[in-house]
Amino acid sequence: DTTRIRIMYALYEGEMSVSAISELLNMTQPAISHQLKTLKAANLVGCRREGKTMLYRLSDEHVKSIIAAGYEHLTE
Repeated sequence: DTTRIRIMYALYEGEMSVSAISELLNMTQPAISHQLKTLKAANLVGCRREGKTMLYRLSDEHVKSIIAAGYEHLTE
């Protein structure tokens, strides 16, 4: 799904909240939350709570290296 790929590219740089991702991708927060739920179930993203805010990130360095390789391939 292209939306999930876009979310993962957004998270490549570091943690982001749902509102920050939705603003960056110009999508609604419920749409982003739905896609994050799918990514989290697939163990591609993780999250942590900071106060009332959930911050999402790529789950590990392996996922990050896959995203980096995909980006490198697209920009060749």
